[in-house]
Amino acid sequence: MVMEEKPKKLLILYASETGNAIDAAERLGREAERRGCPVLLLSVDDFDPSSLPDQEIVIFVVSTTGQGDNPDSIKVFWKFLLQRNLTQNWLSRVNYAVFGLGDSGYQKYNFVAKKLDKRLSDLGATAVVERGLGDDQHSSGYEGALDPWMSTLWKALYQKDPKLFPKGPELMTSNMSLMDQPKVQITYHDVAEGTSNFSSIPDVKLLEMQIESTRFILPGKLSGKYSPECFLKMVKNDLLSKAGFGKDVRHFEFEAVSSSIEYEVGDVVHILPGQDAAAVDAFIKRCNLNPESYIQVQANDNKENEQSYDLRNTLKVPVRLKTFVELAMDVASASPRRYFFEVMSYFATAEHEKERLQYFASPEGRDDLYDYNQKERRTVLEVLDDFPSVQMPFEWLVQLVPPLKTRAFSISSSHSAHPNQVHLTVSVVSWTTPYKRKRTGLCSSWLAELDPQKSGLIPAWFQKGSLPSPPPSLPLILIGPGTGCAPFRGFVEERALQSQSGPTAPILFFFGCRNEENDFLYRDFWLFHSQKGGVLSEEKGGGFFVAFSRDQQQKVYVQHKMREESFKIWNLLTEGAAVYVAGSANKMPSDVLLAFEEIVSKEGGVPKEAAVRWLRALEKAGKYHVEAWS
Repeated sequence: MVMEEKPKKLLILYASETGNAIDAAERLGREAERRGCPVLLLSVDDFDPSSLPDQEIVIFVVSTTGQGDNPDSIKVFWKFLLQRNLTQNWLSRVNYAVFGLGDSGYQKYNFVAKKLDKRLSDLGATAVVERGLGDDQHSSGYEGALDPWMSTLWKALYQKDPKLFPKGPELMTSNMSLMDQPKVQITYHDVAEGTSNFSSIPDVKLLEMQIESTRFILPGKLSGKYSPECFLKMVKNDLLSKAGFGKDVRHFEFEAVSSSIEYEVGDVVHILPGQDAAAVDAFIKRCNLNPESYIQVQANDNKENEQSYDLRNTLKVPVRLKTFVELAMDVASASPRRYFFEVMSYFATAEHEKERLQYFASPEGRDDLYDYNQKERRTVLEVLDDFPSVQMPFEWLVQLVPPLKTRAFSISSSHSAHPNQVHLTVSVVSWTTPYKRKRTGLCSSWLAELDPQKSGLIPAWFQKGSLPSPPPSLPLILIGPGTGCAPFRGFVEERALQSQSGPTAPILFFFGCRNEENDFLYRDFWLFHSQKGGVLSEEKGGGFFVAFSRDQQQKVYVQHKMREESFKIWNLLTEGAAVYVAGSANKMPSDVLLAFEEIVSKEGGVPKEAAVRWLRALEKAGKYHVEAWS
């Protein structure tokens, strides 16, 4: 009797920061399975890098964050790959493919995918296909590159090993016969059983338990540390920009409630926003759910399908359904993914809705879906309302509704100056969609509406950012237009304190805004520290320079002010200064770098190419830092 050979599994490893890479990896997994190929889908930090040489085929899906940075989940793996004792043929038996997700608006576009591709090749692995690079700037987002890349990948894998796809790379199992099973299952408990678990638990502890439980179900390691490091209470909500100016910039101050907080200047705080109560109620009503029922969520133990939903745990105790939606499911701000529309099509009872959903989920409908969904930033609730015949089981909603994510903010205070407090400088995000619909950022608008007298508990996590805390002896050149000044308010506060007990190095700070009258953020603070003896004063070797871009006919930005002060900048650079740049990721970081190149070339008397190398060396030495956000 001949033993039937077990089909090979296709290993797909992903490294995600915001969830896009998980979506792309899961899509690859589904498409492979529909071609009869079993899949093992893992976050790269759940994979042992020392076993990489034993893999025949590996697909990597990796995102690039910030200024060419690795997602947290790939950092250990990448460090392992960089070991010098790994030989040029260490991966000689491995075939691989890399798909990257990035934004060509950034200088280091898809940097993580490019360097991973090169390193795997350097270690002897063979690329099955040329790396694919998804671009947020594409009219269809990253899927504009993923669809054609996937088609090429299946053909190349089939040529490499026909056993992967027994019936060929094009033949897909009928979707109807392979309607995927939800990857979670939900157990309902009666109300008495649910409430009895919590009756004697204090409010702060109860909220901590609920957040820890609900965030356990996030896919991958998106949730980071599940339990908040502390809870904050808002104590100040001040408008920094002029009322009616058109830009709403706020100064927020928070105090720690549950435990003391610790951070350094340059650090980042992640905040879990509250959701609009009316939107949560509307979602629950639209989906015919009982908000008062108590539920437990756990992984669906489906042996046939090893695409891991990667539940870290189950809900340890039953949680009220409404609380679960509030803390874990982004129902009224994030847009659903393409797969959401595909699954909706199975549950649509109206034929015209089913056809439209199937079209949206198809390759032909990709661009129209992007226009309808991502460009308009339609929410889950809006999409469900547009297709009223669809009634999706709650299991599918838990799996497919985008998770409620924390939002990261640069801290704008010094812990030494404000023990047990953290300050933020936040621009309230608002925009108009192509169809003239008004949109606001979930977290910034929620914070702006909070009343310090009535503020509830705000879950917070602290993390190192891209701006390391500088020692007092290090000269600094800071460039922070707009809310990019936030971390540097903390830097200046800290150095002012340090200067009271010993000598400190000088600071040059370049700030920019539209108008002196409308959005000169923290004006009095900067001017105070620029006065005689202040850490930004000329007599201390420092300086404070402001570019008001709209106060004259010709626009003036921070890079123009830098060129005017090129002599001072060059002198401080030759004294070993570190450069810190913070603010909008649009054009500012590259414009600032270009200004530095011109300054080094002019003042140092060297050709442009030498200036570029000099600044690259400065970055390698850990003295050129950028924190930018879109």
